[in-house]
Amino acid sequence: MKQVFLVFIGGGVGSVARYLLGKLLNNPTDGIPFGTFLANILGSLLIGFILGLAVENDALTENHTLLLATGFAGGFTTFSTFAYENHVLLKSGDFMNFAIYTIASFVVGFFAVFFGMYLVKFFA
Repeated sequence: MKQVFLVFIGGGVGSVARYLLGKLLNNPTDGIPFGTFLANILGSLLIGFILGLAVENDALTENHTLLLATGFAGGFTTFSTFAYENHVLLKSGDFMNFAIYTIASFVVGFFAVFFGMYLVKFFA
């Protein structure tokens, strides 16, 4: 039960952080939802770093990993909002921003996970 509570707390804090970032940076007239993009990239970097610490150095316990990676990073990042925003871009005929947002999200997101794991070598 403690592990479920840790995921719950981390996910709640991560979701609130994503909401606030979206309110700050997402502007419907800009085309690309930069708040969601930044949340997904930062979350990818964070999960790479957290899991790198957990796997490479045994620096985190299972409970730390559940709170930070599964909970916070899982709540902070969002595939469902990403998918919906892409739907909106396609429906509005904004194919260029759709392509940029989609490709950049996948490429930069994957790079961020690997970079987060690479950073562990310098900070742990």
